[in-house]
Amino acid sequence: MATHKSAEKRARQTLKITARNKQALGAVRSVERKLRDALATAESKKAQELLVEFASKIQKAAGKGRVHARNAQRKIGRLSLAVHKLASGQLTSNQARQASKRA
Repeated sequence: MATHKSAEKRARQTLKITARNKQALGAVRSVERKLRDALATAESKKAQELLVEFASKIQKAAGKGRVHARNAQRKIGRLSLAVHKLASGQLTSNQARQASKRA
């Protein structure tokens, strides 16, 4: 337990920051899950819309240091590749399901 004023303040700040980070990362994971589900069911239009939303949310989280920038770029790259292959007809529904797991 904190005994100094500064330590008490840091403890309060940590609680607020942790809650903010959890909320932001939860939103990113939620959109990512929806995007992977859309890929798995081969819903091209929905996947394209969710990709834009996912990229926006994860880039914002990376900019604030909640996610590592290279991690964010890697996820965006892999998922966008899968979405674009699905949209161009290069993936069958079975391949799309596999791609959503790998991405």
